[in-house]
Amino acid sequence: MSEALVLIRHITIDCADPYGLAEFWGRVTGWPMGEGDEPGDPEVLLESSEGPGLLFIRVPEGKSAKNRLHLDLQPRRRTRDEQVEWLVGIGAKVFDDQRRPDGAGWVTMTDPEGNEFCVERSAQERASG
Repeated sequence: MSEALVLIRHITIDCADPYGLAEFWGRVTGWPMGEGDEPGDPEVLLESSEGPGLLFIRVPEGKSAKNRLHLDLQPRRRTRDEQVEWLVGIGAKVFDDQRRPDGAGWVTMTDPEGNEFCVERSAQERASG
């Protein structure tokens, strides 16, 4: 593998409530907020030791169309279906269910501000067929 030409430091998400959305995604990822981030801040960072962090920035306009970019989540401690159920419990909504009878597929969900993301099968589920 060759050396990357750039480092992607953050994936930035425009939103109405940076702190509130960062709280949701912090629960999803287990990543901590940046030091000193507080409710009402115009920018809030979730820091990851494994790759780009998530940076939430307040914007005046609301979400009006489908995301042009979204996150695909692969659960580490739950099955896909357990992860979907847990996410619904913390405020996500199922948007489009693409699970197939053979166990394959994914679920497209929305976060509390309507941003789409997908939940795929865990590595263990993929390995077992």
